[in-house]
Amino acid sequence: MIVVPYTFNLWIRVLKLQKENNDLRMICSDRLDGSESSKILLHEGRALVSDWSNTESRTVARFTMVVTLLMPFVLYKYLDYLPQLKNLSKGMKNNQEEVPLKKRIAYMVDVCFSVNPSAKLLALLFATIFLIAFGGLALYVVSDSSFAEALWLSWTFVADAGNHADRVGMGPRIVSVSISSGGMLIFAMMLGLVSDAISEKVDSLRKGKSEVIERNHILILGWSDKLGSLLKQLAIANKSIGGGVVVVLAERDKEEMEIDIAKLEFDFMGTSVICRSGSPLILADLKKVSVSNARAIIVLASDENADQSDARALRVVLSLIGVKEGLKGHVVVEMSDLDNEPLVKLVGGDLIETVVAHDVIGRLMIQCALQPGLAQIWEDILGFENAEFYIKRWPQLDGLRFEDVLISFPDAIPCGVKVAADGGKIILNPDDSYVLIEGDEVLVIAEDDDTYSPGPLPEVVRRGLFPKIADPPKFPEKILFCGWRRDIDDMITVLEAFLAPGSELWIFSDVPEKDREKKLIDGGLDISNLKNIRLVHREGNAVIRRHLEYLPLETFDSILILADELLEDSIVHSDSRSLATLLLIRDIQSKRLPNKDTSSVSLRLSGFSHSSWISEMQQASDKSIIISEILDSRTRNLVSVSRISDYVLSNELVSMALAMVAEDKQINRVLEELFAEEGNEMCIKPAEFYSFDQEELSFYDIMIRGRQRQEIIIGYRLANAERAIINPSEKSQPRKWSVDDVFVVISSNE
Repeated sequence: MIVVPYTFNLWIRVLKLQKENNDLRMICSDRLDGSESSKILLHEGRALVSDWSNTESRTVARFTMVVTLLMPFVLYKYLDYLPQLKNLSKGMKNNQEEVPLKKRIAYMVDVCFSVNPSAKLLALLFATIFLIAFGGLALYVVSDSSFAEALWLSWTFVADAGNHADRVGMGPRIVSVSISSGGMLIFAMMLGLVSDAISEKVDSLRKGKSEVIERNHILILGWSDKLGSLLKQLAIANKSIGGGVVVVLAERDKEEMEIDIAKLEFDFMGTSVICRSGSPLILADLKKVSVSNARAIIVLASDENADQSDARALRVVLSLIGVKEGLKGHVVVEMSDLDNEPLVKLVGGDLIETVVAHDVIGRLMIQCALQPGLAQIWEDILGFENAEFYIKRWPQLDGLRFEDVLISFPDAIPCGVKVAADGGKIILNPDDSYVLIEGDEVLVIAEDDDTYSPGPLPEVVRRGLFPKIADPPKFPEKILFCGWRRDIDDMITVLEAFLAPGSELWIFSDVPEKDREKKLIDGGLDISNLKNIRLVHREGNAVIRRHLEYLPLETFDSILILADELLEDSIVHSDSRSLATLLLIRDIQSKRLPNKDTSSVSLRLSGFSHSSWISEMQQASDKSIIISEILDSRTRNLVSVSRISDYVLSNELVSMALAMVAEDKQINRVLEELFAEEGNEMCIKPAEFYSFDQEELSFYDIMIRGRQRQEIIIGYRLANAERAIINPSEKSQPRKWSVDDVFVVISSNE
């Protein structure tokens, strides 16, 4: 606005100077003679032509500059009238309400900046070129420099604001200051764009949006409370190879995930845990974590209810199948409901291995309730900290009978064969007469996959006489369920297979009795087909003492405290309810059960002599079996310290099973058979089945005697020990066995 009136003033002064120049030429031509006058006129004519051409170009530049400055204001003022003028020129009447042209242009600019990432940079480049061109034009008007020189000066003013300090004259100074100001503004915007680009990149790295360049890693999709124990098991499994890489993709902030993992305070032993923020349902996010190069993919169940969680797992499986590059590894899917498992397997085919968390825990609870101490054994076998299942081919064993293979591993215990001739079917506890052929693989329990190998057969293995004691007959049992699980119908079916006729199952829950039969029928249970057990329903709240006191708690052989389906979404509330129920039941039992001989429990209670209340409940614990479904490891510690319950840690055991199947998908077939009510099962049997009291035998001797009962002995627990030893070392070393010792075996329950 300042340059415009000043330009007009200069133009008027130039016109006056041209007029005075013409008057002086006329006067000079009258005073000089012809020859001199012609020379002067010729010289001045040339100069006049040059001056006229220079003046003409500057005049054009001046008008161009004025029009350029005024055009934006005119367009902004009258831009919305252009469509109306266009319609009037065509003789059209537009009755529809149109969006103003200024808004449409602003919208187009906004869309351009949003869609095109380089639009801001291009706009800044255009503004820089325009400022240099317009500044050069202004300098050309107000100075004696050529246009090329003016453009160069304009660039120097844009690039360095201090270059205008040596300008002389008001016009050049005003123009140079304006150009320098525009240059500072452009460079400020450029710095802003560079700063935004760097900040966006750093923010992308911080939020976990960068691509993972890994191969043969384990990919975990989702986030749940099982993740901590799952990472722990995977780290232990990778310890033998110096650590591995585990990538976690979840719909959480990357920093929050890293903070939660750091809170685990666990040594990952060389395993790197990489977190990325994204959705497993989006193919772009799956490719970001190198899903096609992962050797195993674990899909965790979400914290929603069972149906929603399984529906989400199904969508994730569909997304994985849709990866164009294909998948290198197998997929382990954690399911919440057994009824939804067939659909996921139908969609995923052989690529998918499922672990139904509720079903696994329900079956383990029943097995542990019927056989006290089995929970600790399952923790040892499912976890990678002790002994676990491995399958490997050993060509040097081809042609050997299984009875010889059984004692061929000093550091492992063979318990099955993967039969190559039967499509890779895994046979647990095969006949002694089975001969290994080429392609067969041996299933063993060992400390790690690189810690065992077959050796020579032991020189001395006694196959002498041993007690011929048959398994005792099953007697009717009385069992109590406290709470209502979603899959309680499946648990009843498993109990029907394990219990003897005449058994009773009491169900104590706040679910109305009139609704229970409908729930059981909807779950697929035919109550009329129950031959071995009789259902007894009682209604009440398991955390209210007076409701529990109506139950004959001292008469039950086993009590199972279930995580109620109404609280399954909240681990803290579920565990609090289970713990309260456990303490109330033990307190009521301690008041009703007859006192025991203190000498029989003095050793066990020596560490708790300060608390008679805990001691009383521990005496009640020795009288009956209580299995609590505990989901949180912190609650588990409370229960285990007081020693008032033989517990099952749900999240821990499910995480162990997921990690084991992720490391080797074949192990899922083994676990499915051991958890099922048919086929082979893991159980605890007394030492009197295999040896006489104080008889001196090696563990190999015990294993051979176990084969005569069609059993595989995998460990033992001494009478004065608190934990069982699975896959003991020095199997050839003789030792004396007591009738109070017990052995852990895999046997057929047929």
